[in-house]
Amino acid sequence: MQLLSSYFTGCVSADESRNRLFFSDCNHHRILVSDGNGEILDCIGSSPGFEDGDFESAKLRRPAGSYYHPTVDCLYFVDSENHAIRKADMGARTVDTLYPTSTSNKGGIHIWNWIMTKLGVESSGKTNVEKTSEVFDSKSLYFPWHLLKSVDDTLYIIDRRFETLWVMDISSGKIDEVLEGSPRILEICGQPIMKRLSIIDGIPSHLFQQETKYGFLLGGLPHSDLLSSLATLHNHIFICDPVGQRILKVSGESGICSNFGFSNLGILGLPYWLNFPLETCYAVGNGLSGTPIDHLEYLDLLPGRIDIHLNVDIPMDIELVEPLQESCIWCQARGAATEISGMDEVPGSLYKVGVAQQWYDELDYLAAPQPESEINVQDDNLDKNSMVEDEKVRISCAVCTSPGTGEVIIYAVLYCKLRRTPNSNEGNREEHAARILDILTSKKSGKIERDLWNAFLLQSKGDLRDLIFMLPLHVRIRLNSLDHPTAKNGRDIILTDTSVKVDVLLN
Repeated sequence: MQLLSSYFTGCVSADESRNRLFFSDCNHHRILVSDGNGEILDCIGSSPGFEDGDFESAKLRRPAGSYYHPTVDCLYFVDSENHAIRKADMGARTVDTLYPTSTSNKGGIHIWNWIMTKLGVESSGKTNVEKTSEVFDSKSLYFPWHLLKSVDDTLYIIDRRFETLWVMDISSGKIDEVLEGSPRILEICGQPIMKRLSIIDGIPSHLFQQETKYGFLLGGLPHSDLLSSLATLHNHIFICDPVGQRILKVSGESGICSNFGFSNLGILGLPYWLNFPLETCYAVGNGLSGTPIDHLEYLDLLPGRIDIHLNVDIPMDIELVEPLQESCIWCQARGAATEISGMDEVPGSLYKVGVAQQWYDELDYLAAPQPESEINVQDDNLDKNSMVEDEKVRISCAVCTSPGTGEVIIYAVLYCKLRRTPNSNEGNREEHAARILDILTSKKSGKIERDLWNAFLLQSKGDLRDLIFMLPLHVRIRLNSLDHPTAKNGRDIILTDTSVKVDVLLN
């Protein structure tokens, strides 16, 4: 379910010196970097795929276990469905592939992958793994999950079922040995495994009842499936509970357990699945084939500058976790409209239509140069911005239109949760799950799909009103701009400034 703020946060590691935690948000194909209080500091990975690069462009496919190396300030992690070991340089903010050794994902993408990406066809991890399969051998990784490090800089990589162990040299990225079976795994790396699992010895076992069906995978060790889901930071224990969609924070002194929540979610920006690349836009019917829209507005206006102000009403039973940030808003203008939000200075040419008019303007300027532009634009409010007031979200943007038809597309994502009503009954989990499903599932979802997600939500032991989810906002404003009014001389055009308000009601 992509509309959850995090989906299957299955693994975690820690950096004690810098007070950082690294959570593998597996099904969102990224790693969240936060401090010990849950404030998100950074995000590694942008979308599913297999590509090296900076944090914003690197592509992963279900990252899992990780290990932070303080000496080099690097995070080594398992890229599970790419069958790879990746390295994130936290200082340079770049991701490189340690294994397999291949040039296909170094220094750019193969031309065919680039074309497919530009066309909006996802370059799947499978395709890239097939490319790198030329360098695979009998020791190649196959769905690795856990990652441990020995004292001599050897990496121990284990699959999720504890059936295979790969021993890798961290400096060269070469797999030196492959061992099969749980007994051999315990023989080689039993000590670090036992040390890691000992973290939860003093924690009540009922907290892990959801995990017990896989809890004895390795030699009868209880909760061995949680091997990569545990980390300690400043006398606190952090435990990932992917089934319950939560992270537990346990005090090492008092033993008090609480839910660990994220803040500063706006730093994550728009999720990769929300906005559609321009290259995938095509005309089918009304041009909106398969794209759910929250609000569609038609406006007939004179050409010129148009300031658009959205007033978004949020349902009464939902509350924002934090105010909408600019990084979570995306605006695009097409046709006869040009977006000018955020520009420090709006060039006069944006207001002109046609080459002939610009040619006349250039002649006028040569004949009588003007020290200052005759067009005075108030740019104090040009920046695309948002605010929350009276339970409404307000989004502002500006476009410049020419005669003809145009369209303004606004995407945004709101981080929300169900509202707690004071002095009211707690309600029941079934009602809360049903309401969340109404928000997160599309109208096209069938009964089987809803039933599966309903069962998934009800597996959680926590209060579903604490579950943070993303509420997408998709607004399209279609503009029909008439001809410019002309001045008395019959040649110059009259510029028009217009401000419109659009009310949007989210269900």
